[in-house]
Amino acid sequence: MKVQITIAAISAIMIASVVVAQRAPAAVAIGKPAPNFSAPAASGKTISLNDYKGKWVVMEWNNKDCPIVVRHYNSGSMQATQKWATEKGVVWLSVCSSAPGKQGHVDADGANEMLKAKGATVSQYLLDPQGEIGRMYGARTTPHMFVINPAGETVYMGAIDDSPNASAANTSKARNYVREALTLGMAGKPIEVATSQPYGCGVKY
Repeated sequence: MKVQITIAAISAIMIASVVVAQRAPAAVAIGKPAPNFSAPAASGKTISLNDYKGKWVVMEWNNKDCPIVVRHYNSGSMQATQKWATEKGVVWLSVCSSAPGKQGHVDADGANEMLKAKGATVSQYLLDPQGEIGRMYGARTTPHMFVINPAGETVYMGAIDDSPNASAANTSKARNYVREALTLGMAGKPIEVATSQPYGCGVKY
């Protein structure tokens, strides 16, 4: 009887959890306005998404110590995508939502040192130690990528590419969803892959 009660209780909890998950509104939705925010950047400026209306924007959730992030940066794949995008006028916002004391947390000086060492080409590196922007966007992994069009609408969210298990040597050969979304979107064409499953380390809220 005790086992039956335990199983029933667990089942009830699982069902309740599913209901809550289904009722919870999505933080971000494709084709809908991306949530505005205001946050300090490693540059010393305070940055709002609304500052970039009329421009394409990429948001990249970053944790410098996450092995998957390390793989993308050590391979040069992330920097190549950043450089390609920013040369086309895209605003690239890297976001660190790691809480103080947790993996990947950096202050402004630490972020600037990391960006220089990695040769990153970002427009701003946002410091989100309380996880407010991360939770607003539902960021789950590092990296977790979002592409926002000049109208301020989210047009892509998910992984940077289709190869979660690739080696560093093969990362540059993967299908880059972010680059593809920008290429198609800028050409006025439908984005073939608007969402994908993000992969990497869980954001360290």
